[in-house]
Amino acid sequence: MTGGQDAVRGTATGAAERPGWARELLEHLRPAGRDVRRVVDWLAGAVRAEVALRDGAGDLLAGTPLPLDEPFAADVASGRIASAAWDGDGRHLRLVRVGHPSGACVLAVSRATPFGRDASDVVTHTAQVIELLLTAHETRAAGVRLRRAAADLRLAILQLLMVEDTVSARRVAAGLWPGLLDADTACVYVLESDPAVRDRLAAECIDRTREQALVVRCPAVDGHVIVLSPREATAGDLRSLVEHHPGTFVGGSVRQSLARTATAYGQAVSALAVARFRPDRTAVYAERTHPGLLTDPAALRTWAARVLRPLDALPHHTRAELLATTRLGLEFTAVATAKILGVSRNTVRARMDRVESMLGVDFGDVTVRAAVHLALHTQIDLLDGQGPAGSRASARRLAELLSGPAVSAWARELLGRLDDDPRDVRRTLRTWIAAGANAERAAQALGVHAQTVREHVRSAEPALERQLLAGGSDLYEVVLAHLAVGDLEQPLLTGE
Repeated sequence: MTGGQDAVRGTATGAAERPGWARELLEHLRPAGRDVRRVVDWLAGAVRAEVALRDGAGDLLAGTPLPLDEPFAADVASGRIASAAWDGDGRHLRLVRVGHPSGACVLAVSRATPFGRDASDVVTHTAQVIELLLTAHETRAAGVRLRRAAADLRLAILQLLMVEDTVSARRVAAGLWPGLLDADTACVYVLESDPAVRDRLAAECIDRTREQALVVRCPAVDGHVIVLSPREATAGDLRSLVEHHPGTFVGGSVRQSLARTATAYGQAVSALAVARFRPDRTAVYAERTHPGLLTDPAALRTWAARVLRPLDALPHHTRAELLATTRLGLEFTAVATAKILGVSRNTVRARMDRVESMLGVDFGDVTVRAAVHLALHTQIDLLDGQGPAGSRASARRLAELLSGPAVSAWARELLGRLDDDPRDVRRTLRTWIAAGANAERAAQALGVHAQTVREHVRSAEPALERQLLAGGSDLYEVVLAHLAVGDLEQPLLTGE
């Protein structure tokens, strides 16, 4: 009997002979060492045994495979037996149940010598540590799943707002974020950071806004976080956040109706470009004089309705979906639009092709895109109640709308900013637009290198205070200015 106990002491090197074994085991609970496989390996060395950790179905989670009496192991896993010991064939086996939130595991320890009290203590305490680690892992995993589900819901809400489905967006938001979309208007902000820190930045946005804003990791740009909020205080919250994060920028829109979320998003992206050159790294979209605000509003409304009339025969949902996709597609690339809307780029192109066909226009022509963009945003202004009510004006063509004295004066002032550049940047810009905003084709027409064309266009951006190479609203304003002064041919619009 004594000899047997001595044999146990002689073989339990890692446990019985080292009083610090408990401290070694607890080290595995530190944040840097929480790995069940490492704990199982440690146990094997501590008691000089073969160790297997199996789940309730008998699948090996860690350690080495061991032959077990399966019904016996099943009884331990189910809780009918908390632990068991078995001796035979020169082996000594201990089975211990390890419980955790989603079920139970069996820790099996097999060795050539009997288990003394010290070795048994090591096994028992190790099982407790494994239970803690499995529980913590499942808790973290559940937290990750919950955060991912919440992030997916936020993205789904944003995508619904992008296609003007405010009713569905409010319905989805009401369950998790009551009151978030109760307001009729909101601002959109876009924060830009290193993609590696975006998740942390998004989490801080949620904390700073006290979950009273819709915070979404942009599906189109890896380093962007989109924030939609009806609260005035959100702008200050985000500015404070940027102050504490070097290399982070934020651009914000003016207040828009929820149905104009896509427009607000475009404004925020435009403001973000300005923020990159500001000392405080923040900017808000500045409402500039737009040709649509300088024309006869009733005549503009009539013109827009006539251009878009072929779409009126469509069911309301289909029409809204096509128009929302086209608005975004005219602002961004097909790939970016697809990611924002959560559809494939082929779907985006198919929808825009359908609109192009029904309107009888060619979106390959930048002047056509500018005209349709104007019509679409005139229409949404009317839906927001920003346009005039009352009878329709007499039908006019776009050329007539842009020939008024106010529009002409605005266009001459805008493009006149380029006249002092000795490189004739204005001519390059005009040629580039006429070539479909294609630098290579413009270069062939001008007899210069394509890079020269890009440099000229890029140098026009600060003078005009508009992004041109990125396309979108800024470019279309400049196109309309060219049309107003007669520097470009009028677009072919079948519906005029």
